[in-house]
Amino acid sequence: MGFVVFISIVIYIVIGGIIGWIAGAIMKSQGNTLFNVIVGIVGSILGSLVFGLVGLGNLPGWIQSITGACLLIFLARLIKRS
Repeated sequence: MGFVVFISIVIYIVIGGIIGWIAGAIMKSQGNTLFNVIVGIVGSILGSLVFGLVGLGNLPGWIQSITGACLLIFLARLIKRS
């Protein structure tokens, strides 16, 4: 059981990094690798939540994840400017 949990965490980090990198490229963000992983993981959760709330939870997960990560970068920029 411990090995499965470990592999799951590694997969979440790798996929989060890829999603964060794609979102960073779309939004032209200058974040580092750690930032991309965090944005990817949190953005995936945010995207799933937002799409679920508006009734579009049946879209592919990668679309929800990238959109959520882009939204997170956008919100971070708004907060940073304030």
